[in-house]
Amino acid sequence: MDREFLIDLFADFGPVAIRKMFSGYGISADGINFALALRAGLFFRADEVTIPEFEAEGSKPFQYSTRAKTVLVNSYWELPARLFDDSEELAQWARAALAAAQRAKVKKRPKGKKVAKKAEPKKPVAKKRPAKKSVRRVGKVKRAHR
Repeated sequence: MDREFLIDLFADFGPVAIRKMFSGYGISADGINFALALRAGLFFRADEVTIPEFEAEGSKPFQYSTRAKTVLVNSYWELPARLFDDSEELAQWARAALAAAQRAKVKKRPKGKKVAKKAEPKKPVAKKRPAKKSVRRVGKVKRAHR
């Protein structure tokens, strides 16, 4: 999928930002990423509200393989193939994916604000000893005692 194809695909949804990501593109609206266009297909953001719709269509969550295992990314699900031919219904699914991404953003802790930890008693700090000055003698060589 190239950039122009994606722009046409989301025409009924509205304007989207398309940025290079991994082996494809990240698709966002209002600054929120809600879709991934990768070699493996087009994946929409999903959550407990929308996953049943993907399951009913026979879709699968995004997954990739590492050397050690296969990683399942349950937050992105493959868009049903039939939606590529129905731009109005695709726009509805895109709106649902954007809503899922917005819900996920609300659940996350705001960036930049740290959660206050319970104060722990401080451990006493050991005082540093002053470094010993070394004296370097020049010219005379110490002789070993016989």
